[in-house]
Formats: sequence, C-alpha cells, structure tokens
Amino acid sequence: MTDDDAVLPRYGHRSLTEVLPALMHALGLPEPASELVVEPVRAAALLLVDGLGSELLRRHAADAPFLASLPDAGPLTAGFPSSTSISIASLGTGLPPGAHGLVGISFRASDGELLDSLKWTSHGAGKPVDRRDALPPEEVQASPTAFERAAAAGIDVTVISQRVFRGSGLTRAALRGGRFRGTHALGDLAAKMLTAMTSPGRALCYGYHADLDALGHVYGPGSLAWRMELAQVDRLAQRIVENLPSDTVLAITGDHGMVHVERTYDADTDDDLQRGVLLLGGDARARHVYARPGAADDVLDTWRAVLGDDAWVVPGEQAVADGWFGPVAPAMRSRIGDVVVAARGTAAVIRSQAEPQISKLPGQHGSLSSAEQMVPLLLAPTRY
Repeated sequence: MTDDDAVLPRYGHRSLTEVLPALMHALGLPEPASELVVEPVRAAALLLVDGLGSELLRRHAADAPFLASLPDAGPLTAGFPSSTSISIASLGTGLPPGAHGLVGISFRASDGELLDSLKWTSHGAGKPVDRRDALPPEEVQASPTAFERAAAAGIDVTVISQRVFRGSGLTRAALRGGRFRGTHALGDLAAKMLTAMTSPGRALCYGYHADLDALGHVYGPGSLAWRMELAQVDRLAQRIVENLPSDTVLAITGDHGMVHVERTYDADTDDDLQRGVLLLGGDARARHVYARPGAADDVLDTWRAVLGDDAWVVPGEQAVADGWFGPVAPAMRSRIGDVVVAARGTAAVIRSQAEPQISKLPGQHGSLSSAEQMVPLLLAPTRY
C-alpha cells in the first residue's frame, strides 16, 4: 500500500504492543528490548484512556494542559483494526493481532459464527448469546499475557477497570494474570491506582478509563461533551502523578483515535454488498468480509466498485502480506476475512440491522488514518 494517507502499524517498533514490555523491562524483567525505553523504576502504572488519539489531544491541548505538558515517547500506532478489543489484546499480550488472534470487533472464531470480541457474545441480527463457555477466552487467545508473565516473575500485578468487566471475555482473554479491582467512577480509579503503586515491593498496575471514547461515539470527537470529559481525564492524570512515589512511573496512552463519520454505506440493506457474502465482521471503519465458497473474487470486485475511493478494499492475503495484522499465526488466518476493508476519509460501512445502535453514532474508528492510528505515550515524571 502506497497511499499517503494510510498509516500502517509499526509492530515491533513503535506500537501498542511494545508498551507493557517496556514497562516490565523498567521493572527489571527480561522482556525484549524495543525503541520504547523507560528508565528503571520500582513500580510502573499504565493508564489506558479509551479514545485518546494523538491528533485529538494535540488539537484540544487547551482542554488538557497537564497531559499536553508531559513528555511524549510516542506517537505510537494502535494496530489494525484500531478498535478497543484489538488494542487491549495487543497491549495486554505484547503481541500483534495476527498473533493474539483478536482481529476485529467481530470475527469468525469458529465455522459459521461471528464472535463479538468486546462482549464475547454471538454477533448478528438475533439476540446475542454469551459464548464464554463455548469459546473460552483462554483458548481463543491462548498466549500468556504480560500480566501473567509479570506475576510469574514475582511482580505484584493489579488490573483496575469498571466492575462490569470483572470476568468478562475480553478481560479473561487479554488482561488475565493480575488481581482485578473494580471501579465505580474516576475517584476510585485514581485511588486504586495509587494504592497499587504505593504498596511496598515491585508492582505493575493497569488502569482503564472508558468514558472519553463513549462520548466521542455519541457526540463526536472534539464535541463540547468530549472536551469536558477530556478535561476530567486531564485532572485525573494530574492528581495521580501528584501523589505518586518518587520511584515509580505512570505511562498514559490511548487505544485508538476517532473520526467524525459523514458518509455511510449500509451493508444490511445494500444488495450489492450482500451478494456472495457469507459473514460480515469487524466494525464500521474496518470490515472482515467472509465470502461464500468460490465468490471471493466477485465480492472483492463488487466491494471495490461500490465503495470506490471511500475505502481500501483488499484481499485478505494482501492485508496479511502488507502487515496490517503483523505476523499472522497459521491458526489465526481463518479469522481474517477473504476481503478486508478499511474506510477512508469520513466514510463508514454500517450494519443497521445487526449493529443498530452504533450504526447511528457520528464518532467511529478502526481504520488506517492517522487520526485513528496514532496514539500518545505520555510518561509522567516521577517527581512532580
């Protein structure tokens, strides 16, 4: 791919996959070295702000003066698709999507079935069904997580997120290995992170904040509501740093950026986009198209004709060869579509019947634009 506006993930160099290994290396663990270097510390914390893209933060720096003042070891690429469950799995395992296997918000995890990797349910127009028993997260994503590796090395590991995510499929797949602490709001997110960091001994702490992304979806990135939430995140980060012990570090990153969608194609009502398609996974800005036997070439030609310049539409083999997913393990290849679609500009491929709620929202992400791909890696000074 040579398009100037496409940002391909830099797995192994400057991507989300290198963040936790760099922090673990700073704790003295023998993780692989990378371009991300963190000075040695006793304890390290990672605050993941869902939806915090580099371009958005730079554009709205006045709403987040503390974050804007921090040294940025990035920007980093999120990976493809640039969406939450994929990025969290890349962060949590230190592996690219082609290795950890969460290759889309929804993807073919077994014959004839799409798995919603955010909710760990069946995906489609019918009522979602919990698939944690039929598709155990520890088997769908079987590689050891960074937290499991750290805990095995004697590091005290804490995973802090919303209470509803305790035991969720994504938590079990990508974040297992740490002691889970559920939160209610910003206050106890900060308090629990500080508690984990001020305990004696070596510690690794992960904290997750979801609301910036939620407001970006509902009102659009850069909207007044989004900016007010960014200001709250800024204050949260500042309060954590002000109370950190001097022998610790706080890293802050996002899982993706976001764009405001202005042009949509509805794959649930467009006859052309349905022709020859067996299953349609992914999300509005990044689609896996699984073709019926013998129909892959026709599906590729049709999707290219319909979407035109509004998307990169490539055979799955090309997406793999071009490194969209990083090195792809043989067992993961069937999870990637026969055709892979990455939206361009302000376009999106929605599903009004299978995904009725999110299809209506103005804020979307998942593709290869710099607005979606580039995320910061802010390293808070330990002496503030």
